Amino acid sequence: MDTTPPARGRVLVTGGTGLIGRTAVDAFLAAGWHVVAMSRGASRHGDERHGDERHGAERHGDGRHRDERHADGRYVGVPVDLRDERAVAGALHDLPGVTHLAYTSVYEKPGLVAGWSDPEQMATNRAMLDNVLRPLVAAGDLEQVTIMQGTKAYGAHLHAIPLPARERHPRDPHENFYWHQEDLLREVAGRAGLRWTILRPVQVVGPAYGVGYCTPPVIGALAAVCHRTGQPFGFPGLPLNVPKQVADVRLVADALVWAATSEAAHGEHFNLTNGEVFSWLELWPVLAEELGVAAAEPVARRLADFLPAHAEDWAKVAAAHNLREPDLAAVLGQSHFYADYTFGAGLTEAPPPALVSTVKVKQVGFTEVRDTELTFRHVIRELQRRRILPRLS
Repeated sequence: MDTTPPARGRVLVTGGTGLIGRTAVDAFLAAGWHVVAMSRGASRHGDERHGDERHGAERHGDGRHRDERHADGRYVGVPVDLRDERAVAGALHDLPGVTHLAYTSVYEKPGLVAGWSDPEQMATNRAMLDNVLRPLVAAGDLEQVTIMQGTKAYGAHLHAIPLPARERHPRDPHENFYWHQEDLLREVAGRAGLRWTILRPVQVVGPAYGVGYCTPPVIGALAAVCHRTGQPFGFPGLPLNVPKQVADVRLVADALVWAATSEAAHGEHFNLTNGEVFSWLELWPVLAEELGVAAAEPVARRLADFLPAHAEDWAKVAAAHNLREPDLAAVLGQSHFYADYTFGAGLTEAPPPALVSTVKVKQVGFTEVRDTELTFRHVIRELQRRRILPRLS
């Protein structure tokens, strides 16, 4: 798999301190690219501070986040809110020629799930992409763009989907910001002669916190609260072996690097998963072992209610274990709402399976796969190493 950057390749990664963006920056740098990371939490000199996109970067004693990726001059961080059209245009005007865009930003409403059908959420996400594309196209150096979608493209949050869902299926007829962004991208790319790719990763798992779609910090917080309060650490969702898929964030980041230069990726959509299925019930003892607590029988809980009610218990855990973030809300972001959704909290029967095929991306050359159990072990250990989650044992 050739991921060699073009001779003058400079990639802009939006959401550069978020769940996908942070790891994508590392992957592009490892592949030899010049990288610009744009987010509300990045500084121009590479010290990344937490905004709404938290990732757990290392801290200096003075509270700054250490980021040594800019040491050789191939990395720069740019702080900007993509909703601010003038600020984005000004920031991009000051940058050297950007040839590639890896767009990993997303705007979500409070409460997360209900916002997926909100017209304001859709309009904002389209406007954010437009705010980035217009000045890049006007500058004249942009060659390729990759944007992100997911299983909501198949309507998985609304109804049963084909099994497995394939990229060649017709567009699902429901309102979604994915379609607004895709139509914009097709229009701009056709006019400016750009190559483009759309990736559809399923439930990305990585060592992020304070974001909207990352379950490991939620699971770790639940384990910590249960350990402190003497409650059983049981799976909080539907107690059935419902088949699920995830995508290791490192796999997604590698796919972004691959798509940037692959001719086979041009004008295509690609599902991304680890390459296997799992169930939360089967995985739960593995998570308990890694977190240092005893796994228990399932205990029905809505984590969106349970965890905020135990914020003081988390603060005491954080103090006892010298964790970096005593504010539970800052650890969770909106991921506890997503956890309830993917765990099936409150359901009484199994939902239709929502599984996707990844044959297409493998057939054209991106063949990376990951062991899901090892993905979760790696992420939990990283969050513990960064002192975001405690080592309870």
